[in-house]
Amino acid sequence: MINTIKHIIYASTPFGFSDSDLDHILIKSRYNNDKNKITGALFCRDDLYLQYLEGPEIEIDITYSKIIEDDRHTEVLLLNSGLSKRRLFANWAMKHDPVQSWMWTREEINGGILEKVTENEAMNIFIKHSRETDQFL
Repeated sequence: MINTIKHIIYASTPFGFSDSDLDHILIKSRYNNDKNKITGALFCRDDLYLQYLEGPEIEIDITYSKIIEDDRHTEVLLLNSGLSKRRLFANWAMKHDPVQSWMWTREEINGGILEKVTENEAMNIFIKHSRETDQFL
């Protein structure tokens, strides 16, 4: 029997972003995610966090509630949430990449694109990204 897993995609605005903060987030996320059977990917730059998380539903819900309360970012916006049978980032406790060249520009972010992006558009960003990794070649 194949278990369903929950996935979420959220975007937020970093508060006081620094490379040191990012390193701390990644180290802690990779440890906690591995322990909780969560995988995913994080795009970030000083004006955007965009994250995809997947795993057991209760663990995703607990993790997301902690994310919402985290003061290292503001304006947390849930872009997509659903159930699936297959992980996009099965080999990554937390894959990190800077925002790709095909991602939104700063002008688009400032212009409110995050409020306009559809659930499918958000999901397609991470589907495309998962195909760029070595796990599905």
